Amino acid sequence: MKRIVIFASGSGSNAENLINFFQKRDNVSVVQVLTNNPHAKVLDRCKRLKISALSFNKIAFTATEDVLNILKSSKPDLIILAGFLWKFPELILKNFPNKVINVHPALLPKYGGKGMYGMHVHEAIIKNKETETGITIHYVNEHYDEGGIIFQEKCKVLATDSAKDLAEKIHLLEMKHFPLVVEKLLTSKE
Repeated sequence: MKRIVIFASGSGSNAENLINFFQKRDNVSVVQVLTNNPHAKVLDRCKRLKISALSFNKIAFTATEDVLNILKSSKPDLIILAGFLWKFPELILKNFPNKVINVHPALLPKYGGKGMYGMHVHEAIIKNKETETGITIHYVNEHYDEGGIIFQEKCKVLATDSAKDLAEKIHLLEMKHFPLVVEKLLTSKE
């Protein structure tokens, strides 16, 4: 059985999508969700879905080995960042090499880096009059949005699109592709 730990900071729609997808599989399981936001809606989703969920603060994440020890005890085959907004510490990355992935709401390397998440990305794409956008699923390294690209899917940006319209298009791409890419990653390592 392959084991997944998800990190999320907000509503948790991607986390819930992954949990639901893998609850229907017998070879992969989401074993835990971790959040840096004690008020994140993802905690409510996990309670409803009967998935273990914990929140932690910056000290537990970056200044101690508390979160690292939680991960070691969970023994994940893959750590998934699904709307997680903090830079991942090198200590965790060194302990889980090539096992941490993220989904980004743009076609990297464009529109990546510190502060480029959610509506900030979509607003920048509209402002710069881009004709396409999409999602990038990538490995996480010590720099924001610079890890190796695993998968990209594009969609058109219409002249009439607003940032909210783009957010909806990107959300649909994430819902469709993220679980499939995760499953492929995990089953190709068997």
